[in-house]
Amino acid sequence: MKNNIIYIALTMVFLLSSNGCNDEFLEPKPLSFFAPENAFVDAAGFDAALVACLRNTRHEFYGDGNPMITENIFSDVAVEGTTDKTGPAMDLPAQILPDACLNSNDCNRIGWFWKEGYKRIRYASAVISRIDNAEYNSEAERNHVLGKAYFHVSRTLYRLVHQFGDVPLVLGEITSPRLDFNTVTRESILKKCKRDLEFAAQWVKPEWETNVIGDVTKAAVNHVLTKVNLALGEFDDAIASSSAIINDGHHALMTERFGIDKDDPSKNVIWDLHQAENKSNPENTERIYVMIAREGFEEDGNSRISIMRQTVPFWGGTGKIKTPSGRAGMSDKPLGSSGVEIDQVSKYGRGIGRCRLTSYGYKDIWTDDNDLRHAPGNWVDMEDMVYNHPGLKEANDPYYGEHLQLYDDQGGILCTDTIRSWYGWPYYKLFVADPTDQTPDGGRGDWYLYRVAETYLLRAEAYFWKGQLAEAAADINAVRNRAGAASISSDEVNIDAIFNERARELYYEEPRKTELTRVSFIYAMTGKQAYNGKTYSMDNFSQDNFWYDRVMEKNSFYREEVRAPHYNYRAAPWLVLWPIPADAINANTQGHINQNKGYPGDENRITPFIWKDGEGEGEIVAQ
Repeated sequence: MKNNIIYIALTMVFLLSSNGCNDEFLEPKPLSFFAPENAFVDAAGFDAALVACLRNTRHEFYGDGNPMITENIFSDVAVEGTTDKTGPAMDLPAQILPDACLNSNDCNRIGWFWKEGYKRIRYASAVISRIDNAEYNSEAERNHVLGKAYFHVSRTLYRLVHQFGDVPLVLGEITSPRLDFNTVTRESILKKCKRDLEFAAQWVKPEWETNVIGDVTKAAVNHVLTKVNLALGEFDDAIASSSAIINDGHHALMTERFGIDKDDPSKNVIWDLHQAENKSNPENTERIYVMIAREGFEEDGNSRISIMRQTVPFWGGTGKIKTPSGRAGMSDKPLGSSGVEIDQVSKYGRGIGRCRLTSYGYKDIWTDDNDLRHAPGNWVDMEDMVYNHPGLKEANDPYYGEHLQLYDDQGGILCTDTIRSWYGWPYYKLFVADPTDQTPDGGRGDWYLYRVAETYLLRAEAYFWKGQLAEAAADINAVRNRAGAASISSDEVNIDAIFNERARELYYEEPRKTELTRVSFIYAMTGKQAYNGKTYSMDNFSQDNFWYDRVMEKNSFYREEVRAPHYNYRAAPWLVLWPIPADAINANTQGHINQNKGYPGDENRITPFIWKDGEGEGEIVAQ
């Protein structure tokens, strides 16, 4: 299967990769019997090709320095917390440039989304173009496979147009080098996505018919279709596509205890929902699309989620947290190692604070004491940990085993790096057992891509845009009440309330920057007044937009330009769209890819092309 995927990829050389066009690009490649014409003979062969898309999706969330960190730090919920070196994205206007470092753990992963997004489109487009070259048992079997391919292309394009704006649109399989791509408008790309997803929603089978967990399902298609409908301003259609999931008789919020810890009275349904072993549990009616990663399953570096390393504070750094008596307070060694008697690393993991929650994310939005998502045992604040360094016991330090405190009795601060080493986090969600590592980073475990809680919040948003505030409140409250939080009234419903709830419920599941940018486009397209009393326009979108105003309102690091050792944290309004990587533009010598406004090269912009509906894949035409 893997060899099929590799050789399928070799048939489609797409210039929009980080390597551009070089001598190696022109070297002849040996042929193999694993050619598409040999693999694409039946539905199973096409499914083998689409496995590459499933794997590519998982790599957004898994591995060290994974790309979802970048989605979070370009938002209100988090910032880059790696303070010990230059490179990590903090001073965004200065660092985020078309020819800068855009695809590395040491800076950011903007370039990954560009490069890997078009790879995913490439894999799925081969299936779409060759769909009728195979034999099927029925039309339904053919259309099920085609619908899954449409899903992968449409989901990826939805992300690209809210990360980069107008982008090239690839129609069909690419079987030879091309240098003639053109920028296509975001709106027309979304219209193509809607057309293809509506076909997919008709034909892709639900999970209860396929009995396959981790593959594309009808509910997953409708979930992405809902986002596309919202992005197009087609709010009635968004209500219909989200309701198709909520009302299908098989999907529902989990409100009762289930899974591995269901008999443990110290736990609750929120804990159950997010344990790795429970995400694919047949009892779990909330899952829509789960990414699968387990011991013995494709055991490469990107099948380890490494979530604790990325998100948990760097609490174990030598001397970073001291006792009021001035001694080093913490050890991240496991039990028995170096004299450790109080093992905290096995419980919390060895974090490095790379994806650092803002005060908005870990404190400001938590206003309901009954909310299980922020309850003791589910949520961890630094004060819940204890001083455990074995040197404290040897010195008879009275603080050994006592809870951490940030200040001493004179008001002196006891943490040398509060950016990286002092904030709270959702332990119930971010702990993934890592039995192969003595200082656990987060091992192999399933992860949600989509689940019903987000579907409710998407439908709530659609109701909000239509002014149906009672219905919006009901959907928000379905999510809140499941977590034990009090209901909100219809008078309290606005985008702020919806995105606060998304932050509580969907941290490290939703692509936060993408969703904020989507809403920014809706405000600019509709001219509706934002909750801050302001209106926006497409005429000056990159200079004045909702994304920037919200980030500056909620993210105190960017708003106050907090000083880190090497940078001041800063943001700018044009970062609502990321820069198109310069090598993609420069290599495209026979076409024209626009650079986004605010970045070097935007002076060369031309009128983008549009996608026009028609036979097959439609066509790309000049305006």
